[in-house]
Amino acid sequence: MMLRWGALCFVLVLSALMPRVLTAQGCQNPSRESKTGALKQNYPNPFNPETRIPFTVGDEKCVDPGRQFKVSLRIYNILSQLVAIPVLQGGTGNVAQGGVKIANLMLTCGDYVAYWNGKFMDTRNEVASGVYLYELRIDGQSLVKRMLVTK
Repeated sequence: MMLRWGALCFVLVLSALMPRVLTAQGCQNPSRESKTGALKQNYPNPFNPETRIPFTVGDEKCVDPGRQFKVSLRIYNILSQLVAIPVLQGGTGNVAQGGVKIANLMLTCGDYVAYWNGKFMDTRNEVASGVYLYELRIDGQSLVKRMLVTK
């Protein structure tokens, strides 16, 4: 049990020391908005057992409301292993609401909310406590933020 707490503390310290700007190839500054959309912080954070992830597709002016964007949202652990693909819970666009996985989904510009139940890849198993990253890809552009699961 002490090893688990020690590992959790180690991960928390590492995440606090992580730079805010991700410089890896293909990643953008997570706090900025891109031309194709924005990724907001999940709520609640930290969470147990479920969370919601708000995001925006398209720019705020939405010059071409009929344009469709290819959108994917994925959740990874700190080892970069895929943990889950959230489902679309709500939004202002013209898509069927509820239960649609956000994997190569075509969405028009607008504000959306993704839902994750804290389970590992559609199983009954809850994920372990720790730091997780969620990545929003809109037409090939990547936005990344981190979240914390506590038990």
